Amino acid sequence: MTVISLKSAQLREGLTLPYAEAGYPSGTPVVFVHGLADSWWSFEPLLRRLPASLHGYAPTQRGHGDADRPPEGYTPDDFAADLVAFLNTVDIPRAVLVGASSGGVPARIVAGSHPDRIAGLVLLGVPGTLADKPAVTDMVTAMEDLADPVPRAFVEDFLAGTVARPIARGFVETMVEENLKLPAHVWKDTARGLLDADLRATLGGILVPTLVIWGEQDEFLPREDQQTILDAVHGADFLAYPGTGHCVHWEQPERVVADITAFVTRIEHPGTRPGGA
Repeated sequence: MTVISLKSAQLREGLTLPYAEAGYPSGTPVVFVHGLADSWWSFEPLLRRLPASLHGYAPTQRGHGDADRPPEGYTPDDFAADLVAFLNTVDIPRAVLVGASSGGVPARIVAGSHPDRIAGLVLLGVPGTLADKPAVTDMVTAMEDLADPVPRAFVEDFLAGTVARPIARGFVETMVEENLKLPAHVWKDTARGLLDADLRATLGGILVPTLVIWGEQDEFLPREDQQTILDAVHGADFLAYPGTGHCVHWEQPERVVADITAFVTRIEHPGTRPGGA
């Protein structure tokens, strides 16, 4: 099992992000980007399974977990700017980005705008678009009524639909506690920022190697939504996980790590391709 170290990165005055680091110094840098309400803990199942060939970093985004909570700055572009600042602060010249759920939006913005810094992009259950999905817009509308302290029942309901198979109860409890750390305004501002953004536009200009992974039982994102990404990102590989829900990295961490490792190997040794679906 890979050892996980907890550190912090001060991106600027008033904005320090905690992050987890795992793996071997000589491994390819892989930066994991979590989605709405999560923290670096979202990737704990992956970090502790990393092979010697990968060196993982998982920052907690502003307003989330134990990160600083500025009063504003919760659009996808804001999170993307933080991600670039994180690469600079931690001194990562070039990395593979792995974005999960809505975390894939700032990840793909950075992949498109800073191709010199990004060796590859992996999207785990990432939406192509959101404004056209009634279940999502209804959920965001419900968030508008949130007030501090955010009710535990709301968080538990929010997380309940993200998986299609049982996962460790202890991990679920950890994620509930991490979600509860968000003030109501961060829930609302982050969700509204995602809905207001032109997510199709964030798919433009991505020229780095890309791997799209999606669970066939995802309650939020249909297969057609993933095709939106595949149509926009030329040459992207696609893997569909049967019997798996939205959070593929929680339900099948071993397979996700294996597929990321194979993807990185293909980038570094062209001619080797992961299995497709």
